Amino acid sequence: MIFAIEEINNSTELLPGVKLGYQIHDSCFYVPVIVHVAFQLSNSPDQAFHTGDNCSQSGMVVGVVGESGSTRSMIMSRIIGSFDIPQVSYFATCACLSDKMQYPNFFRTVPSDQFQADALAKLVKHFGWTWIGAVRSDTDYGNNGMASFLLTAQKEGICVEYSVSFHPTNPRSKIQRVADVIRRSTARVVVAFTASFELTLLLEELSREASPPRQWVGTEAWVTNPDMLKYGFCAGAFGFGIEQSVIPGLRDFLLDLSPTKVASSPMLTEFWEVAFNCRLGTFTATGERMCDGTEDMQTLQNPYTDTSQLRITNMVYKAVYALAHALHNTLCPDTNSSTHCDKYSKLSTKEVLNQLKKVKFNLNGYDVSFDANGDPVAKYELINWQKSHRGSIEIVTVGHYDGSLPAGQEFQINTKLMFMEGVTKVPKSVCSDRCRPGTRKVLQKGKPICCYDCVRCPDGEISNSTDSLDCTPCSHEFWPNAESNTCLPKPVEFLSYDEVLGIILAAFSVGGACLTIMTAVLFYQHRTSPIVKANNSELSFLLLFSLTLCFLSSLTFIGAPSDWSCMLRHTAFAITFVLCMSCILGKTIVVLMAFKATLPGSNVMKWFGPLQQRITVACITFIQVLICTIWLVVSPPFPIKNLTVYKKRIILECALGSAVGFWGVLGYIGLLAVFCLVLAILARKLPDSFNEAKLITFSMLIFCAVWITFIPAYVSSPGKFTVAVEIFAILASSFGLIFCIFAPKCFIILFRPDKNTKKQFLNKNKSQHI
Repeated sequence: MIFAIEEINNSTELLPGVKLGYQIHDSCFYVPVIVHVAFQLSNSPDQAFHTGDNCSQSGMVVGVVGESGSTRSMIMSRIIGSFDIPQVSYFATCACLSDKMQYPNFFRTVPSDQFQADALAKLVKHFGWTWIGAVRSDTDYGNNGMASFLLTAQKEGICVEYSVSFHPTNPRSKIQRVADVIRRSTARVVVAFTASFELTLLLEELSREASPPRQWVGTEAWVTNPDMLKYGFCAGAFGFGIEQSVIPGLRDFLLDLSPTKVASSPMLTEFWEVAFNCRLGTFTATGERMCDGTEDMQTLQNPYTDTSQLRITNMVYKAVYALAHALHNTLCPDTNSSTHCDKYSKLSTKEVLNQLKKVKFNLNGYDVSFDANGDPVAKYELINWQKSHRGSIEIVTVGHYDGSLPAGQEFQINTKLMFMEGVTKVPKSVCSDRCRPGTRKVLQKGKPICCYDCVRCPDGEISNSTDSLDCTPCSHEFWPNAESNTCLPKPVEFLSYDEVLGIILAAFSVGGACLTIMTAVLFYQHRTSPIVKANNSELSFLLLFSLTLCFLSSLTFIGAPSDWSCMLRHTAFAITFVLCMSCILGKTIVVLMAFKATLPGSNVMKWFGPLQQRITVACITFIQVLICTIWLVVSPPFPIKNLTVYKKRIILECALGSAVGFWGVLGYIGLLAVFCLVLAILARKLPDSFNEAKLITFSMLIFCAVWITFIPAYVSSPGKFTVAVEIFAILASSFGLIFCIFAPKCFIILFRPDKNTKKQFLNKNKSQHI
């Protein structure tokens, strides 16, 4: 401070012609001393003007530089603030001092703890530490600073396992309890908001007993203090420090100490005697040597002569210059027109206070100004305690923080970092590991939000980011992959020609059609034989034709459903089966009519000749065609994607459109089948060499059995198996008809031609009549 004042007094640009006087008081960190000094400064005599160079007489105080502590600064500000005396602190960082309602006269050149708390929270978040411990001194500095940090940490998603405090005047048992909390905790990161001498008490206690390694994060109050480096277990500590700078000429000023200057100051006398281990004066104790004047400050190597890392000193330097600029703006309102100031004008402390709010200047490359709260722009150096190759711990600047930059750009880390135990890998300090994609967080009951369990997403839901709070459902046509971190299209499933079941059913369908055609060819070749002629060859060929269509209609059920295939498969099946049933019904009626015709006086056959048979088949079939037409017009079948049967697959199938239409065509077929069965049973014992009634009875029994079992199987079969059941019913009933009705006749034609004669027919017929 003396150096800055002398530099200003010798300046021709700042306060030219005006000499600043000063008083220096030592508070000894003692509140009563602060109160005494504050009242003493407030009760200073009126302003005195001295025309000579001697300014040693006391005058009115127009500004105060200090105090270093937050609590002491608050006390001083409340006292001298009543007299509008401006106060500029160089190390009081409590955010509470930014309250202009309580401390209107307070300014500072060191950033507020609010900025430091924000920076610390962002630093902790930057390294991914979400589970931390908090230690603070039970003072205004510690309590207010930690409160600001915890508030910001909560916004950043950081959880605090414990938050403990202690006061330097507490008994050792209290500090032991704090140390035990740190030892037992699971959080590996400790944020300490204390002063150096306060933290020393805790670190001494921790060093007495082996403790798990901890990653320390601290404030500028202790992290830049070289005296703290003796605690090796704190190696790797991080924190923010006030920007260091070089003050030109300061080292030469500090070294320019003569014995005469030293003797005139008790403080310098004490410093001299400690630095050179000698006594000034005439009295020496036993074993002490007298200072003989050969002591050379140039050879001295201690913190006093080391001006390479000035931090707090630079804040004092700025504070003095800030007051000087405020005085300059008060005394020299127009510096462009005059190089001298009106040093005889009567100063008002309130006027100086108002000018201090407006100061803005550059000092050795650093901008100095105050915001509305009396705070400077927050700029810090990121400090890291690193072990050197010699094994000692050094304070290394590894980055910068500039609060004036846009959000997200404040940090600049550009140097290799070292963490606890000397490792270069960022240690992990979390209550729970991060939840990978495919899981979601479920908070543990009674614990902070950072403590959670990772639960796999339910079926049909995904999470594609880490630490997801919720899982997102996939859309209806998508399903999660095995990791549940992305939605994939569901596989579309239908009965196709590429799968075994489809191939087998298609083979039986084609095979049945071929077998029917071969039977028709065989019958055509033997169309003049008695067995073919006796069983109504015209209806037999029409029946074989309809059976061929029945076999082939099952092929329309295989493959991807489309609008046309959905309409074709049900209508083709319905019409061909009705055609088949009408032919069988016609054949059954012919058998009955033929028996009636053999009775004396019967001419019934003229009412059911070939023409009537054709008309009957056509009418019966037309009714089914009409039902199908109404069905297709009103509500035809259509393809749909069935998403309800299977969660992981889409079943591509045909919707019935109208259930009434579907069950209507089936009911009509069933009605015909039952009618045929009844007539066949009635005709099964009629005497006839080639009586088909028995064969039709067996075929209708098989047909009815198949379709009766089809109904529950069709309703209960899932997905593509519904189609397979329908195809199976078509094929089974078709094979039942062709085997029961035509197989015995083909056997006689091919293997027992001796029975396929008119003589055999007449002999058998005569024996039956006898």
